[in-house]
Amino acid sequence: MKYRTDLAIEKKEMLEEDPKGEELEGVVIKKTDYGEDVRAIRIDITDEKGRLKMEKPVGSYITIEAEGILEEKEGVKEKAEKAVAEELKGLITFHSRLKVLIAGLGNRMVTPDALGPRAASKVRVTRHLFVMFEADRDEEMSNVSCIVPGVTATTGMETAEIIKKAVEISGAELVIAIDSLAARNIDRVSTTIQITDTGISPGGGMGNARKGINTETTGVKVVAIGVPTVIDASTIIRDALEDRVKDAEDIEAYIQEHDTQMIVTSTDIDMIIKDFSDIIAGGINKTLHPGIYS
Repeated sequence: MKYRTDLAIEKKEMLEEDPKGEELEGVVIKKTDYGEDVRAIRIDITDEKGRLKMEKPVGSYITIEAEGILEEKEGVKEKAEKAVAEELKGLITFHSRLKVLIAGLGNRMVTPDALGPRAASKVRVTRHLFVMFEADRDEEMSNVSCIVPGVTATTGMETAEIIKKAVEISGAELVIAIDSLAARNIDRVSTTIQITDTGISPGGGMGNARKGINTETTGVKVVAIGVPTVIDASTIIRDALEDRVKDAEDIEAYIQEHDTQMIVTSTDIDMIIKDFSDIIAGGINKTLHPGIYS
């Protein structure tokens, strides 16, 4: 069965569940605990064997799992924010001349797709200060620009092309792209953040992937941060029928017959977007502005 997911951790889990699965060569896994309820699982795809098996580009994929965010468990948002910051610092080296472009991808008018614009609005933007004071460096904060490019359906332009031009204008050496993702497991919609240094395809979470935003299309390093906000309806149908129908082909036939190309989100999506945009923006601010946020 073909499940759709943007999460490397879920792809790994599906390969491990496959009874015919082989050992994951070219894939290195490391786990880090950030206190009770918060942990990070780093998956490094190191070579061509790992790329083919995982069906993802060579690079690092960090999954931060945080239990209890929606339940407002004491301290969990702060721990998750710290985890984001620490994992980002492993991918981004702060220096006094660092120039970064924040790209908040998605559609702010559609709640499950509003993560990027919401998170970007909470990141501290500083480029105008560097311009105003004619400064070319600062020991406490980065030179940060921000763009919320919208979606191709409303701009008529590829998001990757807009970001490339914004990189040229801002002189950024790094893009941090924030976007919504799709998951296989609905539980991950309220518990998971993925960070990767391989870029992202905007609109992927909403089933409308566009031209990738990565080093090849922007000319600079791209770190992508995403939260799964949706799941395919067909995935839920497969899971519901799995224990009731013995033949996998019957399940696939049912899905093909009743396929409506629908995606599903949580009834708590408003709070999910608010909480995770807070966490992501806080982690970015700690990483890019170490002298201001600690």
